[in-house]
Amino acid sequence: MKKFLVSLSAAGALLCSAGIVSAETFSPYGTAKTDMHDYPTINAVFDVNYEDPTDLNVLYNFVKNTSKPLKGKMVVVTHGPELRVFAKENYEKYQATIDKLAELSDMGVDFRMCNNAMRAAGYQAEDMHGFITVVPAGFPEIAYLQTQGYAYINPLPLPVKDVRYLEQPQLKP
Repeated sequence: MKKFLVSLSAAGALLCSAGIVSAETFSPYGTAKTDMHDYPTINAVFDVNYEDPTDLNVLYNFVKNTSKPLKGKMVVVTHGPELRVFAKENYEKYQATIDKLAELSDMGVDFRMCNNAMRAAGYQAEDMHGFITVVPAGFPEIAYLQTQGYAYINPLPLPVKDVRYLEQPQLKP
């Protein structure tokens, strides 16, 4: 029994020292620095082209979280399948999303829609909610805003909430 306890103690000590070694192994670059500085006033244009209209809920968070520190004008240029969310005929289906986006509009965010994409989807300007401004074309509008000093943002609709707990894909050798 005494021999068993000595072996058990040795195994415990080995596990504890292995834990220390592995902690050092996983942080060979030290700890991140923090630089929580203020930003100057910056105007930004968001390039929005989402296949899934519900991704506009993620856009809402991106625009809201970006507008606070930048303090400048925010413009969303929509030119993809998500534009159907802005159609009056779909209000009941997308009410929660469109109400959030209208809230952003009330805060001063400018929503512009590509006329080419809208027409290709079978819509006309009068089919859209009143906070939308239809412009000739999406990409040229983005380019135009960039010439006016707007910073380009391509907000991919990938939320980071709970990403720490998501399964990581296995890399193939």
